[in-house]
Amino acid sequence: MKIGKKFIGDNYPCFITFEAGATHDGIESAKKLIKYSADAGADAVKFQIFDPDELIADKNMEFEFDILISKETNEIKKVSENLYDIFVRRSLSFEEWAELKDFSDNLGLTFFATIGDELGLDFVKKVGCHSIKIASADVNYFPFLKEVAKTNTSIQLDTGNSTIGEIAEAIDIIKGEGNQNIIIHNCPSGYPANPTSINLKMIKSLKNIFECPIAYSDHSVGFDMDIAAVAIGANLLEKTITLDRTTPRVEHIMSLEPDDMKNFINKIREIEIAMGSSRRVFTSDEKQKRLKVRRSIFSALDYKKGTYVKDMKLKYKRPGYGIPPSNLDIILDKKLNKDIFANQILHINDFE
Repeated sequence: MKIGKKFIGDNYPCFITFEAGATHDGIESAKKLIKYSADAGADAVKFQIFDPDELIADKNMEFEFDILISKETNEIKKVSENLYDIFVRRSLSFEEWAELKDFSDNLGLTFFATIGDELGLDFVKKVGCHSIKIASADVNYFPFLKEVAKTNTSIQLDTGNSTIGEIAEAIDIIKGEGNQNIIIHNCPSGYPANPTSINLKMIKSLKNIFECPIAYSDHSVGFDMDIAAVAIGANLLEKTITLDRTTPRVEHIMSLEPDDMKNFINKIREIEIAMGSSRRVFTSDEKQKRLKVRRSIFSALDYKKGTYVKDMKLKYKRPGYGIPPSNLDIILDKKLNKDIFANQILHINDFE
């Protein structure tokens, strides 16, 4: 399938999305994160467009997460914050969201968003977002899934703590509206995620079950898990970014800072190259190098023309530019067509 102009699937480079929706604190910081994403070579940048009043009925709900106190000591502290206030802080006007969409377009970045209400859906349709993401908490929000599916825009379905059955139901709802453009995210819970909750093997399982591109949304610190996800077969990566990991708010602790973003993408591209092919293919340079360290058949003594190989004393030395030892049986009954000297490498044209 495609997001914008780029194909996503097993035969294409991993699509890399930087998530800035949880870590910006206004339009100016959002623009900085978008610019850093473009400079690093990302494919897309993602935000979260929710109306806090439409999303949260209980304004007193608290959300618990970890923050990083010091990069030097890696001291961590568990804190909580009002969930409604978190979403208010992430909110921008639709004019500002449109400005960020234009800003991303001008930098060659795909812009898309996680949405959860009709106003958000109307906006992403109006500005022409190439993909829409559904939060894992909304995997069973069937009325909304149906409306999003009707756009026929590519849908990225976050799964979080969803069961396979719940994922299957959501996929059926989307496909029931004629939309086949689906990417499923394996998204571990936690801020940051505990290794026991990551379950990278689910990437293969989801791919086998649903036969569509599978993404990995990383909630872990660093990017070891992203490298592993690509090696397992993830077709899309989503990684949160921040201007400063010590910002005392949710998701900053597990995010990439600007200095890490380019290195992150370079490592992913290196892994893709290193994965290579399932076929054993050698370059011409590799073929030459391996001959240098392989052995050839050499004559141990001087021999006259007409001598049979089976009557000769042989040695096996490097380099492998002559007859390989594995071909000894082929030449045993042949005889020399010229005189050979001691320690001379043998070639097939030395025999009658």
